[in-house]
Amino acid sequence: MVRPDAIPLAKPRLREFLSAGAHGDMAWMAANAERRSDPRALWPEARSIVVLGMNYGPDDDPLAILKDRNRGAISVYAQGDDYHDLIKSRLKQIGRWLIDRAGGDIKVFVDTAPVMEKPLAAAAGLGWQGKHTNLVSRELGSWLFLGALFTTLDLPADAPEGDHCGQCRACLNVCPTAAFPAPYRLDARRCISYLTIEHKRQIPRELRPMMGNRIYGCDDCLAVCPWNKFARAGHEAKLAARDSLRAPQLAALARLDDAAFRALFTKSAVRRIGRPRFVRNVLIALGNSGNADFAAEAERLLDDESPLVRGAAIWALGRLDRARLETCAKTRRDNEGNPELIAEWAAALSPAPAEARPP
Repeated sequence: MVRPDAIPLAKPRLREFLSAGAHGDMAWMAANAERRSDPRALWPEARSIVVLGMNYGPDDDPLAILKDRNRGAISVYAQGDDYHDLIKSRLKQIGRWLIDRAGGDIKVFVDTAPVMEKPLAAAAGLGWQGKHTNLVSRELGSWLFLGALFTTLDLPADAPEGDHCGQCRACLNVCPTAAFPAPYRLDARRCISYLTIEHKRQIPRELRPMMGNRIYGCDDCLAVCPWNKFARAGHEAKLAARDSLRAPQLAALARLDDAAFRALFTKSAVRRIGRPRFVRNVLIALGNSGNADFAAEAERLLDDESPLVRGAAIWALGRLDRARLETCAKTRRDNEGNPELIAEWAAALSPAPAEARPP
């Protein structure tokens, strides 16, 4: 439990993050900066905040799939039903119990309002923000869902948790795109989770080869945290991963039309990004696969109605089969009216440095 005024450093740190442009095109962060950095601005009547943390760590190694370039890696949290529903229902249960016992009023927030859950959770003693900027708990590890319950009740506050990262740099060193310019600092513009989920345009070409087969989110910095091995049994959120989302075949995902995409990701967090953004991610993974058999899938998507998909298909085909790309360019490049995709064609057909060529 924490008081609403317990995170005074949140405002200057958020201001610095936004001023550096490290939020990328997440305009919603800047639009709600004042309310986000001070819980009292969100709900002035709140006197206490209860923060809930739930461990959702997997039973097996979530990074093992990165070696199978024919399959897509979906972040652990998104392999089952949307976590918002699970967390919110549990918070509401706690809230009803609190009202029944002590009265007052409550508001429940689970990653859908301008609430800085991680600084609040650290101030409430649930854990500390690690060098990867995520919350780490000595009891729950680094795989944590967070939710906040605001109440008008004046409840006793808990003591904050100290930092226990020590000299460890595992989360910083494992990042494929070097998204951490320094410990405890994140540049979202280089983060694969941001690129595959929040970023709405073409992914920067220089970052695409680093993404491997990660098609929704990235678990690397969470998975290597040493504190995960201390997570106690019985704290798991018990999110049941769907077999269809554990290690899906990239070729099958590339063939999804809008209806099939919606059906596959019913009740899933993945559904929120929409089919064009998702298939863009799949095409980046196809281009990184080194499997020339995927060239047919990339070529077919050169004619997709979505410019986002067509642009990624150009890059993927260039990585998989340069001769095939040059043949396709004879008809498709001249018919392309989108300036961004004309630039994709030019980049894909230009002589590539050795390090940018497919393995």
